[in-house]
Amino acid sequence: MGAIRGLWRWRHNPLRRATDLVEAWLALVVLLLVLVAAPLIGSLIGVVAQDTLQRSVREQRADRHVVTATVVKKLKGAVLDPDPDSSTARDSRSRVLADWTAPDGTAQHGAVLANLNVPHAGDHFKVWTDQHGRVVARPLDSATATTHAVLAGFGAALLTAGLVDSGRRLVLWRMVRRRYARWDQAWERAGPDWGRTGTGS
Repeated sequence: MGAIRGLWRWRHNPLRRATDLVEAWLALVVLLLVLVAAPLIGSLIGVVAQDTLQRSVREQRADRHVVTATVVKKLKGAVLDPDPDSSTARDSRSRVLADWTAPDGTAQHGAVLANLNVPHAGDHFKVWTDQHGRVVARPLDSATATTHAVLAGFGAALLTAGLVDSGRRLVLWRMVRRRYARWDQAWERAGPDWGRTGTGS
């Protein structure tokens, strides 16, 4: 609204300079870009991110499988921090030696992380593997993917608005520098005769 008021104020003002109108129009254009272009770009980025992430969710769900593993023995080492991708931040992780059967039917044996506070031989727990039994990370869930897409769109909108405003500030800075340069030139021309009788000053 300030840009619109600025244009109206300078519309018939006899003291207006060309740069005053340019500044007012620039402010109006920037306002429209921030209100229209930034949300539009943010929405487009969010849609693209959502499509990409949801496709990744479907691929991971198809390629990763949860199987039941059996603890052989607990390995030395402290309980590890919770998995940030787990459904609850209270899941503890202990390093154990375990046996499990891969989705393709092959027997697997190795060191894995179990969500058991005090694992004992014979305890069962769930582990994510690929088709051949290699341990993999938990697949990305749809809600988390949507959250990431929304954040990507919001960030893109903010970045667009920031770039537009930075461009406005750069243009204004150049205009002010040019205005000061013209003033300096005018003062240099008027300086030697300033205040003398008959010089018209």
